[in-house]
Amino acid sequence: MKTNLSNKNKHAINLIADIGGTNIRIAQATANPKADHGDSTDIDTMSINISDIETYQCKKFTSLAEVLAHYIEVKALAGCKINACFAIACPVDKDLISMTNLPWQFSQKELQQALKLNSLSFINDYTAIAMAIPLLTEQQKIKIGGGESVAGKPISVCGPGTGLGVANLVSVNISGKSQWHCISGEGGHIDFAAVNETEQQVMNFIQGLKKRVSYEQLLSGYGLEQIHQALLFINQGKEITTVKDKLSARDITTNAINGSCNVCQQTLTLFCNVLGSFAGNLALIMNSQGGVYIAGGIVPRFIDYLKSSDFRARFESKGRLAYITEQAPTYVITEEQPGLLGAAAFVLQK
Repeated sequence: MKTNLSNKNKHAINLIADIGGTNIRIAQATANPKADHGDSTDIDTMSINISDIETYQCKKFTSLAEVLAHYIEVKALAGCKINACFAIACPVDKDLISMTNLPWQFSQKELQQALKLNSLSFINDYTAIAMAIPLLTEQQKIKIGGGESVAGKPISVCGPGTGLGVANLVSVNISGKSQWHCISGEGGHIDFAAVNETEQQVMNFIQGLKKRVSYEQLLSGYGLEQIHQALLFINQGKEITTVKDKLSARDITTNAINGSCNVCQQTLTLFCNVLGSFAGNLALIMNSQGGVYIAGGIVPRFIDYLKSSDFRARFESKGRLAYITEQAPTYVITEEQPGLLGAAAFVLQK
């Protein structure tokens, strides 16, 4: 991510933040047209600079207003015209926001008034990740397999992590200006569909634990653990009955990559293959010729393993509509701060 520590514009400031349960990252954003795009103001033809990045531990502050006010004071931004966009990992469709992993509750309107902000937008963390995608450089993503992106066409993103986040981007024209609009939802909770006997057996095992099997039940951190438990039972008739015998998602991926555990390798392989099918489903739903992107904290740990799996083959394996997925590229996002980049894209586009 490019940073620019030049003097601030004292008249207008774009304030951005990525708010998590443990840390909050706050920064400022500016944009300039890329050299080969003249005076274009479309966001994906701009070079975005993120500067003055500060990371704070949430537990050291009593409220979001307190930490934001601290940043504004330290950076001498009082009196500036501040346009703000904050990415946060919780619903933002109502004025009152209650954070899931922090005792912070606040009104968006009251926060804007208290901090004297010119404008304020809150966006979901996955909306922020989606908004970052058109701005990613080749150094901030890794391509998996074939396909070529088509400018202006829909983009999809999914991210195995604590859960399975999903979002889509579509290009819209507003007053003659091209903008990206994010369509979010709960795509990770659609019904899981097995495509071979082993996956059917894994599904049957999970159904014995849960009332319903969604893709998130496999494509997440705890999904990896459930696949591993299922394969132990299927292969060896072994049931895990104590926490001590249960491997974590990180242990499973580590053992699979170093080749020390055959069942862990089977687990990670099945995970990659199912992810390919799910990503291909997203491409069909949105006709995602702009590409399908994999985000989240899990997959970047084993990109080479993903490449060697049937991820791309499963992505493309869509019968008579395979031409859609064959044309669509797939990428893994490697940018460490997509939330800040997406918040910057949102506020600058606005």
